Amino acid sequence: MDYPSRRLVLASIPAMSVPQLATAVEPTTRPYRIGVSTYSFWHFKGAPVPIDACLEKAADMGFDGVEILHVHMEEAAKAAGGIVDNSLLHQIKRRAFSLGMPLMGFSTHQGFVTPDKDKRKQNIEHTAKCLELAHELGIPTIRVNTGRWGTSKNFDALMANKGIEPRLPGHTDDEGFSWVNDSFAQLCKRAEKLGVVMGLENHWGLGREATGVLKVITAVNSPWLKATLDTGNFLEEMYTQMEALAPQAVLVQAKTYPGGGEWYTLDIDNARVAGILRKAGYKGYISLEMEGKENPATAIPKSLAVLRKAYG
Repeated sequence: MDYPSRRLVLASIPAMSVPQLATAVEPTTRPYRIGVSTYSFWHFKGAPVPIDACLEKAADMGFDGVEILHVHMEEAAKAAGGIVDNSLLHQIKRRAFSLGMPLMGFSTHQGFVTPDKDKRKQNIEHTAKCLELAHELGIPTIRVNTGRWGTSKNFDALMANKGIEPRLPGHTDDEGFSWVNDSFAQLCKRAEKLGVVMGLENHWGLGREATGVLKVITAVNSPWLKATLDTGNFLEEMYTQMEALAPQAVLVQAKTYPGGGEWYTLDIDNARVAGILRKAGYKGYISLEMEGKENPATAIPKSLAVLRKAYG
């Protein structure tokens, strides 16, 4: 039924031309949302900071989200005499929600660069479990790795050699990539079912350079395997490599080094990185990974200010 009064009201509204409509909805550039990895609060040294405490500190410092380091969560639970089960995951999710802190990333460790089928299977199962944990927490992406040959004495030795290590005797990089590709091809089915995107990071091993990360992403060819771009893991031609990887990125981890780096220090032009990301059309989170020796209580807020200025 129509009403005369309604017709009068509608008639009194001036018509908006098509050009006016176009102007009204013209897109604007918004600042990047900046989160923080719990890794920033704990560098595998001493007692792990409880995840709840990381969430609270992140909220107080003014971050827009939190990325959880899986190893950190496991170690923190162990230190508290508990285990990572659904009860703990729900507590974390509830606390994050109460603080207005989206859980936007889950950083995991795995390695598929081994001729041992049983070890690859164990790492596939471990990664599938991490996908399930992320799903339970409501986290849309997990950081994954290719893995490495494991011929370095330890991680300190690997870093001293700029992330380069010799292959296992009798094996080739092509073999390594085939193991990695096959493993991720299997995992993509699980990722799709759970709705969690895997982001392959430029994180040593076969993924040390953008070409290696892109080689895997291209071979697997799935929307459930993309890239996590770490600004501090390209030790040569960093900006050229970031430009190559940025179009595939689903999460960006931004390194800072207050007080000097734990293993090395890079001079990263964050404003230039922001320009590279915008040009590539990246609109996701920037996740701070503070890797300096300075106390996190002062180093993390200081790093946030740097990132806000560059990415705002």
